[in-house]
Amino acid sequence: MSDFAPPPFSELVRVSARIGWLSFGGPAGQIALMHRELVDERKWISEAHFLHALNFCHLLPGPEAQQLATYIGWKLHGVRGGLAAGLLFVVPGALVMLALAAAYISAAQLGWFAALFLGVKAAVIAIVLQALLRVGGRALTTNFKRGIALVAFLALFLFSAPFPLVVLGAGVIGALAPAEWLGVKDGRSEPPGPRPRLWKTLATVIAWGAVWAAPMLLVLLLLGREHVLWEIGIFFSQLAVVTFGGAYAVLAYMAQEAVQTHGWLSAGEMADGLGLAETTPGPLILVTQFVGFLAGWREGGVLGSWGGGIAGAALTTWVTFAPCFLWIFAFAPWIDRLQSATRLKGGLAALTAAVVGVIANLSVWFAIHVLFARVDELRAGPLRVGVPDWASFEWRAGLLAAVAGVLLMRFNLSVLTVLAIAAAGGLALSFVA
Repeated sequence: MSDFAPPPFSELVRVSARIGWLSFGGPAGQIALMHRELVDERKWISEAHFLHALNFCHLLPGPEAQQLATYIGWKLHGVRGGLAAGLLFVVPGALVMLALAAAYISAAQLGWFAALFLGVKAAVIAIVLQALLRVGGRALTTNFKRGIALVAFLALFLFSAPFPLVVLGAGVIGALAPAEWLGVKDGRSEPPGPRPRLWKTLATVIAWGAVWAAPMLLVLLLLGREHVLWEIGIFFSQLAVVTFGGAYAVLAYMAQEAVQTHGWLSAGEMADGLGLAETTPGPLILVTQFVGFLAGWREGGVLGSWGGGIAGAALTTWVTFAPCFLWIFAFAPWIDRLQSATRLKGGLAALTAAVVGVIANLSVWFAIHVLFARVDELRAGPLRVGVPDWASFEWRAGLLAAVAGVLLMRFNLSVLTVLAIAAAGGLALSFVA
């Protein structure tokens, strides 16, 4: 049997739309859904090539499930197939997230809404902790990788080191370290396929780089560098380049910059945004759209609140996902050579280990800002640590976080179910004062 049995393009579009609307449950659930739809049921792609493509997508920055969908679409129907599969994986969730962000900003001042989202924020603590345990269990297979994770956590938690420096530095260390320290097998035993044409790769990079930059040029010409949309576009474009390890890996860095540096939203609103993103189909990284919406809504200027919010959400989504198409269309022809590069695998293994430390920092950051009403920053030389005011402990949030953790990790309930239970609990506890 051949690796591929390409369906009619209309059928690819129909199935991609179905996957886009049903892709709840984070990357693991989304990849499992694609495997069932495309490999098991329709046999459009073989098991071996599906796993081969998934390994390739792990090498790239950005959401691996969306990039896997784009790659399979590209392999079946070229660029138009990749665009159809990739866009339909994102657009349903983006539309739902935009509607939820609009509803959130409209009801944020209502007492019952705040109580509801107290439960959501508490559940987010448990969700991130579960992600930490899962990623750590898979990634930290050697003492060297455990050391990288610990150093990454300390650098971020104690010294507020720049996230890009931490993850890219780990990648460089992994590329230089002996393969056995990282548990990496030498892939050079499998000879790479024929060498793709370099000029085609460069042409693709230039074309999609232009697509990526097009709305930024429009913002620059019409609104200038001082407008919030320019700041949003620049920040999330930079984030797209270093988003290794999934959305949880960059959330602490994004929250730090969006909350503390730019002042686009509060720490509590950041946790609310993650809770909303957990309830939508599509990549969890759509939480960036929530941040872009609130930033544009509050600082829209000549566009007004709603115009700025919608423009901020649209621009954020564009600069977050346009690079994903660039990576796939430019580097998919090199897939065999990339996966036989031992140093690249070592760099990725070390980077993944650093991501565990990054998610640990995110867990602590969320827990402090959700469980305590007041958090001060302790500064002593290069040391910068968030220190909670213990008298401001929010017992209801603590109780709901503990319940959510038990439901997730002991009873294995779905994220959506736990979020619903925690939200209902927040509403019920609001009557207890």
